[in-house]
Amino acid sequence: MSNGDRVVLDTSAYSRMRAGNTAVLDWIATAEAVLVPAIVIGELDAGFELGSRAAENRVALAEFLDEPFVFALDVTPRVARRYAQVFARLRRAGTPISINDVWIAACTFESGGVLLSFDRDFDAVEGLPRAALVSG
Repeated sequence: MSNGDRVVLDTSAYSRMRAGNTAVLDWIATAEAVLVPAIVIGELDAGFELGSRAAENRVALAEFLDEPFVFALDVTPRVARRYAQVFARLRRAGTPISINDVWIAACTFESGGVLLSFDRDFDAVEGLPRAALVSG
């Protein structure tokens, strides 16, 4: 399985998928597995808490996560070790990114997938398998 067969959604990709973004939908349509890091689920739920449609958004996320081809990525000891490596590399290079994005990158590396993201901060993560999507 090539890593394009396993796609990892970050928060921006999930949000745009829900809005009908064709680039994200095309990636998902051709993937064997769609992976959602627990960190992304937390970011989404935090956004739901602050929004006016929390219950509706939680239902939509739960239904998406229940799809047979969608899997939540947990933080495991291997992911934590990868986090430490990515964090240290970014800090040494003087290009730190948000802590949540470091966790998402670590999950992506460990999953063997390709990250779908509109977030340019991931440009700083050397070797990260990623589809850098652009708004438009």
